Amino acid sequence: MPPDPQEYPLVPPEPPPPTPRRVSLIVAVVAAAIIAAGAWYFLAPKSDTPDATAKGAATGSGPGGGVAGGRRGGGDAASRPTPVATMAARTGDFDVYLNALGTVTPRGTVTVRSRVDGQLLRVLFDEGQIVKAGQLLAEIDPRPFEVQLAQANGQLAKDQALLTNAQLDHERYKTLLAQDSIAKQQVDTQASLVRQYEGSIATDRGQVDNAKLQLSYTKIVAPIAGRLGLRQVDSGNMIHASDTNGLVVIAQVQPIDVVFPIPETNLPSVQRRLQTGDAPTVDAWDRNQTRKLAAGKLMTTDNQIDTATGTIKLKAAFSNMDAPLFPNQFVNVRMLLDTLHGVTIAPTAAVQRGAPGTFVYLVKDDKTVTVRPVKLGPIEGENAVIESGIAPGDVLVVDGIDRLREGAKVEPVTRTPPGADTGARRQRPPGAGDGKGGGPKGDGKGGDKGVEKSGTKGG
Repeated sequence: MPPDPQEYPLVPPEPPPPTPRRVSLIVAVVAAAIIAAGAWYFLAPKSDTPDATAKGAATGSGPGGGVAGGRRGGGDAASRPTPVATMAARTGDFDVYLNALGTVTPRGTVTVRSRVDGQLLRVLFDEGQIVKAGQLLAEIDPRPFEVQLAQANGQLAKDQALLTNAQLDHERYKTLLAQDSIAKQQVDTQASLVRQYEGSIATDRGQVDNAKLQLSYTKIVAPIAGRLGLRQVDSGNMIHASDTNGLVVIAQVQPIDVVFPIPETNLPSVQRRLQTGDAPTVDAWDRNQTRKLAAGKLMTTDNQIDTATGTIKLKAAFSNMDAPLFPNQFVNVRMLLDTLHGVTIAPTAAVQRGAPGTFVYLVKDDKTVTVRPVKLGPIEGENAVIESGIAPGDVLVVDGIDRLREGAKVEPVTRTPPGADTGARRQRPPGAGDGKGGGPKGDGKGGDKGVEKSGTKGG
């Protein structure tokens, strides 16, 4: 009797396990499919935008039509004007400055030392204090010097008594000699003794004066006016005239000087100004050239040129009333050497250097650009003097120059010429911008981005 299917359900037999050859074949097929998909993804032509893809599909254009359309689009882009930033050259007065790195130098520096040996009793100054010449700074124990003065005075009194007695005897001997009572030799001997005592008196007086002088040295005073440094010795210590460090250092800081080098080629111009009595003004700026510290006048030049560097040192004087300058401080120096009147001034950003030499891109009336060689004069910050090549009113490209060529069509976006306000320009050193990235009018944006943004709006 056959088994009941409901009681004993049929179970399909298990497939045989795959052989190693079959596994390898499956892996190879999967790998080939992956490689083919990757190749199709990277090598298949793509349109730039979904709109272009839809347009190509609607017109039934194949790959050839896509290439042709790309070429036509490239031709349209090339024919569009290039947005650039422009500024016009102008006429004005131009200040010529000499820039250098200077060192603040005290007008005088003195190490205050004791002139006698002794114990330091009192220190009467504070570190960093401003003192006047002759002001009492410290005191040394005066008692040993008072004793020396008393001894000198005692010796002087003794010798004065001997001199008085010798003078009286000399007068008596002269009377006796007139009466022919004594020999003339005795009178001459007494006269010599008087002169001997007179010499002793002179020596004693010198000793007294020296003792007084040594006693006065126990009071240490400031030899010059200036600012005190750090105290080198404390009260109670024995100090000596031979001490190297001394008691304190005084630096004269009001007025104060700045020493800086300039190229020897500028020396004749500086000498002409000094000989006429019109000393150039000198400004001291901080290390970052963002803050003007002080203004002064040029005093003098050194007497020789440094052959190693080809420079000569100049010294300028500053009143330093508010103490913005500190001894041995490094400052950026700007000296107004000359003022050029009625010259052509162009933005420094418009000046380029290349195969034609120094040139600018000039915007013509038909809004195309041409390369115009120019001859440069002095350059100061964002402005440059153009001696020849352009005229006032010519429009120059200052941004977007890297995308230009001779005859290219442009879409100019006008900017305000830098440094048009002469007063503001004189208060700002070269290269010291407004701290906002150099964009137009200090908007904090980069130059290229500003031009592209303006050009996009214009297009």
